Amino acid sequence: MSEVSKMSETADQKATFASLFVDLWRDLHDPGFLWQVLALFICLALAWGLARYWLRQEYARSNAEHGLLRAFGTGSLKRLAFPLLSLLLILILRKTFRYWELGPVSLMDLAVPLLLSMALVRTVIYVVHHAFAPSSLLATSERFIATSIWIGLALHLSGLATPLIDMLQQVSFNVGKQHLDLWTILTGLVTVVLTVLIALWLSGIIETRLLAKERIDASIRVVLSRLVKAVLSVLALLLSLSIVGIDITALSVFSGALAVGLGFGLQKIASNYVSGFIILLDRSIRIGNVIAVDPLTTGVVTQITARYTVVRTLTGTEVIIPNEFLVSNIVRNESYTDSRVRFVLSVQVAYGTDLDIAMRLMGEAARAHQRVLSEPPPQVLLMAFADSGINLDLLFWITDPENGTGSIRSAINLAIWRAFRENGIQIPFPQREVRLIGGLPSTVAPAAE
Repeated sequence: MSEVSKMSETADQKATFASLFVDLWRDLHDPGFLWQVLALFICLALAWGLARYWLRQEYARSNAEHGLLRAFGTGSLKRLAFPLLSLLLILILRKTFRYWELGPVSLMDLAVPLLLSMALVRTVIYVVHHAFAPSSLLATSERFIATSIWIGLALHLSGLATPLIDMLQQVSFNVGKQHLDLWTILTGLVTVVLTVLIALWLSGIIETRLLAKERIDASIRVVLSRLVKAVLSVLALLLSLSIVGIDITALSVFSGALAVGLGFGLQKIASNYVSGFIILLDRSIRIGNVIAVDPLTTGVVTQITARYTVVRTLTGTEVIIPNEFLVSNIVRNESYTDSRVRFVLSVQVAYGTDLDIAMRLMGEAARAHQRVLSEPPPQVLLMAFADSGINLDLLFWITDPENGTGSIRSAINLAIWRAFRENGIQIPFPQREVRLIGGLPSTVAPAAE
């Protein structure tokens, strides 16, 4: 485009936007301006009423069908219905005013870009809500996005956008063989952010659908959702750079530096990520498994990410374990192929106890608990003849160790103690009897007194 055409286009834009405000100021003194305000108010009220009615119908239909896409569509309509319906009615009304020459339309001309910006702001913020988890940073980002869009609209309406773009294009430099300027970098950043947001939003929808598929293993669902998010993010980044006009081969230097960084300083992080995908793919540890990493860390796996695994111990404490540790060390998985876990309770009875009765009472105490499995049945074994009594072991199985083991141990021990007390069975404890032969020595007597 020649310099003359650029200057003429810039002048036309300035004249157009300047005339918009001039016409609005002139129409304020026109009696027909009140009819324009009344018509605009009626359009907005009608759009608001239609949006409320439409959304009520769509919400009831989405609840009946429970469809994810329909739920997403209802959520997007909730934010876009009013500005889009208002925009449609105002465009029709403006056409009618101009055709029948009913009055000025300067206020309608100003309302059109405002409603478009409102729809754009709501759309971007809605996508951001679905792409990221709620946080304080998300609220700040929403305000920044809305402010940026409204500032862009103000620059566009005032005619200052074109001179600002020309000024940014004049600040240029070279990065290797690539010629860049500030305007290219700014548009590139905006394009990258928008495409990555769309990619994250799509990956979030896919992840929600995958996690809802109960027929697929939980680990496979997690790894598929992670892969989809990574692939879509990379594709969005490369696509946005291509749209802006940046040569993708210019990233070769950056990729080489990243590879060197991974080789030296980030090898532990890279190892954790690789180990995370290994755990998710081979399904050696799955969400819901009861694992024991060391004698002090035993609990339920509640979350498996690409870098770490979260284990909730039986005391309620959550332990974050790097995935590399789980791959390179011995981990006791108590529910790898079968969730049933066997427990042993040791009890000592006094010599002279009727062992048949004692063993029967211990078995009945275990069978009376609702968490104890009937198959295989509880079993009582005579293990040893100790110094103070006879050692008996009660063996029983449960299928829900993730619900804790301390409560069931306490309940069965208490039931055994009550049964032994009712049947006169004694649980021995160490006793020592000291006998003094010949009395105290004479040297000790004064001290004793």
